[in-house]
Amino acid sequence: MSKEKRSNRVIICLLAAGFALMPVHASSDTTQDVVDADDAREQYEARDALKQGKIRPLEEIVAAVREKIAGDIIEIEFEVDDGRYIYEIEIIQPSGQIVEIEVDALTKDIIGSEED
Repeated sequence: MSKEKRSNRVIICLLAAGFALMPVHASSDTTQDVVDADDAREQYEARDALKQGKIRPLEEIVAAVREKIAGDIIEIEFEVDDGRYIYEIEIIQPSGQIVEIEVDALTKDIIGSEED
């Protein structure tokens, strides 16, 4: 075997070995589809509840929360728990502490909190 062919063969073997050792990232479109479907369902439910007067507008909820808790909102989820409409709001406080609060979507009252 010529020196050039051996060199090419070594390079190919090294590349193959490198690919074999690379971590495999299993990405599932199905998982993202489920998350997207949940988000869409939450938005539909919130919009429908707002039209029916069962909840207050999100802007009002956020304003009420900001009056009581300092920090930046990093996530908001809408859910129904035993017929009660609730916003779960995650806030990162100036200290870096993350707190998750539950807010009654009709009364704007904070009904629970949990620190992470």
